[in-house]
Amino acid sequence: MKRTEPDPTPVALPTVLLIVHDDGTLTATLDGAPLTPPESAPPWRRESFPQIIDQASNDRTRPIRVEVREADGSVFTDLITARPRRALPEPEQTVEVKPTPSLPVFHQVEGDGFVPGEDVAVAIITGHTDAAHTGTARALIDPTNLFQEQTTGRFEVLLLGRISGATVIRRLP
Repeated sequence: MKRTEPDPTPVALPTVLLIVHDDGTLTATLDGAPLTPPESAPPWRRESFPQIIDQASNDRTRPIRVEVREADGSVFTDLITARPRRALPEPEQTVEVKPTPSLPVFHQVEGDGFVPGEDVAVAIITGHTDAAHTGTARALIDPTNLFQEQTTGRFEVLLLGRISGATVIRRLP
Protein backbone atom coordinates (compact mmCIF):
# COMPACT_ATOMS: atom_id res chain seq x y z
CA MET A 1 0.00 0.00 0.00
CA LYS A 2 1.36 3.36 -0.99
CA ARG A 3 1.31 6.21 1.54
CA THR A 4 -0.20 9.44 0.35
CA GLU A 5 0.86 11.51 3.37
CA PRO A 6 4.31 13.13 3.46
CA ASP A 7 6.82 12.06 6.07
CA PRO A 8 6.65 14.22 9.21
CA THR A 9 9.20 16.97 9.41
CA PRO A 10 12.14 15.82 11.54
CA VAL A 11 12.72 17.62 14.79
CA ALA A 12 15.58 20.08 14.44
CA LEU A 13 17.79 20.76 17.45
CA PRO A 14 20.17 23.69 17.53
CA THR A 15 23.68 22.33 17.11
CA VAL A 16 26.73 23.62 18.90
CA LEU A 17 29.99 22.74 17.20
CA LEU A 18 33.11 22.97 19.40
CA ILE A 19 36.47 22.67 17.68
CA VAL A 20 39.34 22.10 20.11
CA HIS A 21 42.68 23.53 18.95
CA ASP A 22 46.15 22.24 19.90
CA ASP A 23 46.66 25.13 22.35
CA GLY A 24 43.47 24.23 24.29
CA THR A 25 41.33 27.07 22.93
CA LEU A 26 37.92 26.39 21.41
CA THR A 27 36.05 27.74 18.44
CA ALA A 28 32.31 27.55 19.02
CA THR A 29 29.42 27.94 16.60
CA LEU A 30 25.67 27.65 17.05
CA ASP A 31 24.00 26.41 13.87
CA GLY A 32 26.97 27.76 11.91
CA ALA A 33 26.96 31.24 13.52
CA PRO A 34 29.97 32.14 15.69
CA LEU A 35 29.38 31.80 19.43
CA THR A 36 31.79 34.17 21.13
CA PRO A 37 32.71 34.66 24.77
CA PRO A 38 31.36 37.72 26.60
CA GLU A 39 33.12 41.04 25.96
CA SER A 40 36.49 41.41 27.68
CA ALA A 41 36.52 37.69 28.52
CA PRO A 42 39.43 35.50 27.40
CA PRO A 43 38.96 33.14 24.43
CA TRP A 44 36.94 29.99 24.99
CA ARG A 45 38.96 27.16 26.52
CA ARG A 46 38.13 23.59 27.45
CA GLU A 47 37.07 24.74 30.94
CA SER A 48 34.55 27.14 29.30
CA PHE A 49 32.38 24.22 28.22
CA PRO A 50 29.60 24.82 30.84
CA GLN A 51 29.46 28.53 29.93
CA ILE A 52 29.17 27.73 26.24
CA ILE A 53 26.39 25.22 26.84
CA ASP A 54 24.48 27.67 29.06
CA GLN A 55 24.83 30.44 26.48
CA ALA A 56 23.79 28.24 23.56
CA SER A 57 20.81 26.69 25.37
CA ASN A 58 19.52 29.94 26.87
CA ASP A 59 20.51 28.80 30.35
CA ARG A 60 19.35 25.27 29.61
CA THR A 61 15.80 26.26 28.74
CA ARG A 62 16.00 24.53 25.34
CA PRO A 63 17.65 21.27 24.28
CA ILE A 64 20.73 21.38 22.05
CA ARG A 65 22.98 18.96 20.22
CA VAL A 66 26.70 19.34 20.98
CA GLU A 67 29.45 18.08 18.73
CA VAL A 68 33.05 18.28 19.94
CA ARG A 69 35.89 17.85 17.44
CA GLU A 70 39.16 17.23 19.25
CA ALA A 71 42.55 18.31 17.91
CA ASP A 72 43.51 14.63 17.41
CA GLY A 73 40.55 14.13 15.02
CA SER A 74 38.19 12.32 17.39
CA VAL A 75 34.57 13.49 17.49
CA PHE A 76 32.09 13.30 20.34
CA THR A 77 28.39 14.08 20.16
CA ASP A 78 25.92 14.60 23.01
CA LEU A 79 22.39 15.88 23.51
CA ILE A 80 21.84 18.37 26.28
CA THR A 81 18.26 18.33 27.48
CA ALA A 82 16.43 21.33 28.78
CA ARG A 83 15.85 21.52 32.49
CA PRO A 84 12.20 21.30 33.45
CA ARG A 85 10.79 24.71 34.17
CA ARG A 86 10.14 25.32 37.79
CA ALA A 87 6.75 26.60 38.73
CA LEU A 88 6.90 29.90 40.48
CA PRO A 89 6.18 29.41 44.15
CA GLU A 90 2.85 30.65 45.34
CA PRO A 91 3.24 33.78 47.41
CA GLU A 92 2.93 32.92 51.04
CA GLN A 93 -0.02 34.38 52.79
CA THR A 94 1.14 36.59 55.56
CA VAL A 95 -0.62 35.99 58.80
CA GLU A 96 -0.44 38.87 61.17
CA VAL A 97 0.82 37.54 64.44
CA LYS A 98 -0.44 39.50 67.36
CA PRO A 99 1.91 39.51 70.31
CA THR A 100 0.69 37.40 73.16
CA PRO A 101 0.03 39.64 76.09
CA SER A 102 2.48 38.75 78.79
CA LEU A 103 1.12 37.99 82.18
CA PRO A 104 2.44 40.12 85.02
CA VAL A 105 5.03 38.58 87.29
CA PHE A 106 4.16 39.02 90.94
CA HIS A 107 6.80 39.12 93.68
CA GLN A 108 6.00 38.77 97.35
CA VAL A 109 7.76 41.02 99.85
CA GLU A 110 7.35 40.27 103.58
CA GLY A 111 8.76 41.82 106.75
CA ASP A 112 8.17 41.86 110.55
CA GLY A 113 7.86 44.63 113.12
CA PHE A 114 4.63 46.27 111.98
CA VAL A 115 1.68 47.11 114.25
CA PRO A 116 -1.27 44.80 113.42
CA GLY A 117 -3.63 46.58 111.00
CA GLU A 118 -1.36 49.58 110.42
CA ASP A 119 -1.06 51.24 107.00
CA VAL A 120 2.16 50.07 105.31
CA ALA A 121 3.53 52.09 102.41
CA VAL A 122 5.02 50.14 99.53
CA ALA A 123 7.63 51.90 97.40
CA ILE A 124 9.93 50.90 94.58
CA ILE A 125 13.32 52.38 95.15
CA THR A 126 14.32 54.41 92.10
CA GLY A 127 17.77 55.45 93.28
CA HIS A 128 20.07 56.10 96.24
CA THR A 129 21.68 59.15 97.80
CA ASP A 130 24.06 59.86 100.71
CA ALA A 131 23.23 61.87 103.79
CA ALA A 132 25.07 65.15 104.19
CA HIS A 133 27.35 65.86 107.18
CA THR A 134 24.34 67.46 108.85
CA GLY A 135 22.35 64.23 108.68
CA THR A 136 19.96 65.45 105.99
CA ALA A 137 19.40 63.69 102.71
CA ARG A 138 18.27 65.07 99.39
CA ALA A 139 17.03 63.19 96.34
CA LEU A 140 16.63 64.46 92.81
CA ILE A 141 13.94 62.55 90.94
CA ASP A 142 14.33 62.26 87.18
CA PRO A 143 10.89 61.29 85.82
CA THR A 144 12.45 59.83 82.68
CA ASN A 145 14.48 57.40 84.81
CA LEU A 146 11.66 56.20 87.04
CA PHE A 147 11.55 52.44 87.28
CA GLN A 148 14.68 52.00 85.17
CA GLU A 149 15.75 49.14 87.41
CA GLN A 150 12.58 47.30 86.45
CA THR A 151 13.81 46.94 82.86
CA THR A 152 16.89 45.08 84.13
CA GLY A 153 14.72 42.79 86.24
CA ARG A 154 16.44 43.83 89.51
CA PHE A 155 15.03 46.41 91.84
CA GLU A 156 14.43 47.12 95.52
CA VAL A 157 11.13 47.41 97.35
CA LEU A 158 10.59 49.36 100.58
CA LEU A 159 7.85 48.57 103.13
CA LEU A 160 7.38 51.45 105.64
CA GLY A 161 5.02 51.20 108.61
CA ARG A 162 3.18 54.53 108.99
CA ILE A 163 2.66 54.07 112.74
CA SER A 164 5.50 51.79 113.82
CA GLY A 165 8.11 53.27 111.54
CA ALA A 166 9.23 49.71 110.77
CA THR A 167 11.25 49.57 107.59
CA VAL A 168 11.85 46.53 105.39
CA ILE A 169 13.93 46.69 102.20
CA ARG A 170 14.14 43.70 99.85
CA ARG A 171 16.00 43.30 96.55
CA LEU A 172 14.01 41.53 93.84
CA PRO A 173 14.39 39.05 92.24
